[in-house]
Amino acid sequence: MKDVIIIGVGPAGISAAIYLKRAGMNPLVIGQDFGTLKSYPGKIENYYGFESPISGDTLIENGIKQAKNLKIDILMDSVISLDQVDDYFTVKTIKHKFSSKIIILATGKRRLSLSIPGFNQFKGKGISFCATCDGYFFRRKKIAIIGCGAYMLNELAYLSQINKDITVFTNGHELNQDVDFPVVNQKIVKFLGTNKLSHIETDDGKHYEVQGTFVAIGTPSSIDFATKLGVVIEDNNISVNQNYQTNIEGLFAIGDVIGGKLQIAKAVYDGMMVADNISQYIKKDKK
Repeated sequence: MKDVIIIGVGPAGISAAIYLKRAGMNPLVIGQDFGTLKSYPGKIENYYGFESPISGDTLIENGIKQAKNLKIDILMDSVISLDQVDDYFTVKTIKHKFSSKIIILATGKRRLSLSIPGFNQFKGKGISFCATCDGYFFRRKKIAIIGCGAYMLNELAYLSQINKDITVFTNGHELNQDVDFPVVNQKIVKFLGTNKLSHIETDDGKHYEVQGTFVAIGTPSSIDFATKLGVVIEDNNISVNQNYQTNIEGLFAIGDVIGGKLQIAKAVYDGMMVADNISQYIKKDKK
């Protein structure tokens, strides 16, 4: 059982870990995706203390090195699921499984969009991003799942418990694990339908009938984790109170995923404040 598990290795998550360490706790930080800073096209020039501009990925790498120098446990791995069991949470990565009574979501916002005709048209009208949330509504229907990695396999395992008519679309990528369902490796060129999604067209001209499609590309975001656990989401932001705690006891969120100014300074501030609030939360819980 870990003191605190932080999902996300960006400025918010690493800052929270540093302040928690200073408060006498031993947080575990898990993450592999550097988020939007990794792909930031320019140099960061407005962050205090840097005489010269710095790239986003270098800033994140420096933060991780700083945390490691403080003997903070950093696991560079992808979190593929977060579940709640009784009064604690279980975090599953590609290679490991951990538990804690306190989780901090700090992955930032995943700006996932497929540049495929019909994708935006059928979001919420046959295209879903949450197997746990929406899978039940598509039981006994013909469904598809899009993806090729560990996250997709985890979602597929859940869907297979309630539906046996599933087709896996890798969208042109290789699937390195055998599955007990049909696999289509061709690229998707169009989502078709009228009021709801009805077909997927691939680049070899074939049309596949589907009544629902689940997107599980890359790794899940904080919004994905929160949605599955029943966290209140408002305007695509995780809703938190003044202590950065969600409506679920022990589950906190910081950084871009809670909204506000999308700035590094704000993310670092969130990390500092959530660490202080968690320290108070633990003291109160022990009384």
